Amino acid sequence: MPKNNEVTSKKAASAAGKVLRDPKSSKAAKTAAASALTQRPSKKR
Repeated sequence: MPKNNEVTSKKAASAAGKVLRDPKSSKAAKTAAASALTQRPSKKR
């Protein structure tokens, strides 16, 4: 399985969270927001 190196920025994560909490958001918008939030954060060791 390929590694997911993409990172969701804090700004994008905040916007996605607002979409997911909004009951008036469309299903497509919620799907896109959830997709953005499933990206792995960068982990520095």
